Amino acid sequence: MPKVLISDALSDAAVQIFRDNGVEVDFQPALGKDPEKLAEIIGNYDGLAIRSATKATADLLAKADNLKVIGRAGIGVDNVDIPAASAKGIVVMNTPFGNSITTAEHAIAMMFACARQIPEADASTRAGKWEKSKFMGVEITGKTLGILGCGNIGSVVASRAIGLKMKVVAYDPFLSHERAQELGVEKFDDLEALLARADFVTLHMPKTPQTANILSAERIAKMKPGARLVNCARGGLVDEEAVAKALHEGRLAAAAFDVFDKEPAKENVLFSAPNCVCTPHLGAATSEAQENVALQVAEQMSDYLMKGAISNAINAPSVTAEEAPLLKPWIAVCESLGGFAGQVTETAITSIEIEYVGRVGQLNLKPLTATLVACLMKPLVGEGGVNMVSAPVVARERGIKISETRKDAQGAYGSYVRLVVTTEKQTRSIAGTVFSDNKPRIIQIKGINLEADPSPFMLYTTNNDAPGYIGSLGAKLGELGINIATFALGRSDKGGEAIALLGVDEQLTEAMVGQIRDLPQVTQAKAIRF
Repeated sequence: MPKVLISDALSDAAVQIFRDNGVEVDFQPALGKDPEKLAEIIGNYDGLAIRSATKATADLLAKADNLKVIGRAGIGVDNVDIPAASAKGIVVMNTPFGNSITTAEHAIAMMFACARQIPEADASTRAGKWEKSKFMGVEITGKTLGILGCGNIGSVVASRAIGLKMKVVAYDPFLSHERAQELGVEKFDDLEALLARADFVTLHMPKTPQTANILSAERIAKMKPGARLVNCARGGLVDEEAVAKALHEGRLAAAAFDVFDKEPAKENVLFSAPNCVCTPHLGAATSEAQENVALQVAEQMSDYLMKGAISNAINAPSVTAEEAPLLKPWIAVCESLGGFAGQVTETAITSIEIEYVGRVGQLNLKPLTATLVACLMKPLVGEGGVNMVSAPVVARERGIKISETRKDAQGAYGSYVRLVVTTEKQTRSIAGTVFSDNKPRIIQIKGINLEADPSPFMLYTTNNDAPGYIGSLGAKLGELGINIATFALGRSDKGGEAIALLGVDEQLTEAMVGQIRDLPQVTQAKAIRF
């Protein structure tokens, strides 16, 4: 039974979801604020469910020897070291849709607050001043709202704003013109042109190297005079010093910030700026959203630990619960093909081509490709140096090109996977399929047909096709005390190149393989382990 630690405050219903799915739960919500104690026990768990208090740092993950998945109840994963998790093969999930409406509604509320100076008017009225003429606001109706980032949350904001009779324009490099038309927004490819036009600007994008400080001092200076700015997305997207200066100078009429560059924000330049509404990161702070994300993360983690399904993962391809059993035998094929190719490859790889032929091509290929690449590279980078999660990154860092091709069924097999590996010196191919017993079979090596059942210990040889080779190879293995379990043969043509793939009962040492290489007809010999 897999075991999950909940180190932040999640609802009782989320705890029950884990238990109902057969997952053992250790609910210790105070641990998120006690990193030393958390580090002492993290090695006992398969899953870690968190909110924002727990910091899954590289140091913590180094002690998480059994951890398979981290589930963040919420959209932000700033508190998780994604590269460190990926390097250890830990899947990191979030819940990007559970608080979309709540965050969008907070942005709309903040827009109203700074349009009508509601916080200042409230404070003045409570102080008994009754300064009715002082707080002159602006209408929302008919104004232009500029949305920076029109994804899950931004699209909800757009819908609400259109309902308020606003004109909505959007800047998002990933927003297609067709999607913009569906949402009823005008897409701008030029951010500065949008800023010059918008009466209100609201941000709804993640913080990445590309988006950090996207509203720089230079861009804030180009905003429409008297515009109002709302940030309920992420701190660090906006130059806070520049916003404060623009508010003091009156170039910006108002601003509303729910997120800050440094949090918790006990002090900030915006706190003393005029006409600035500040809230303590309340975007997802509704009872409905908190419950939704907690239940969602419990379901996602349970599905992964119990069924192999992956959803809303930051660093791994998605696999549904329905796909998992269909993918399982083909993942075994990919493990065999990648593992074999990696162990016989001796020079730097320049490209990896994968052909998915027949019905396998109709499946979700991302986990298959990730598995194949990981198993291919493992012998080259060392144990622990690569896994299904980190494989694409490791390959990219090494300049290896990866391509996938889907093809209709052809040849003797209705469906198979073919791997072509190109190195600095040669190109080698290997193909495999799934038989009716749902077990993998290797069906081709170097274009030569054969049929081999992968086993834990194997011997692969290439030789010149001539009488007597099988006898001499069998005799040599007998002399070495190695028992043959399976024996698969193939050749290109009579008298040409031949191959043999043998399953044996124990691992061959390098000294044993050296003696096999010394046989007269042998051109290559490799001990293979799966």
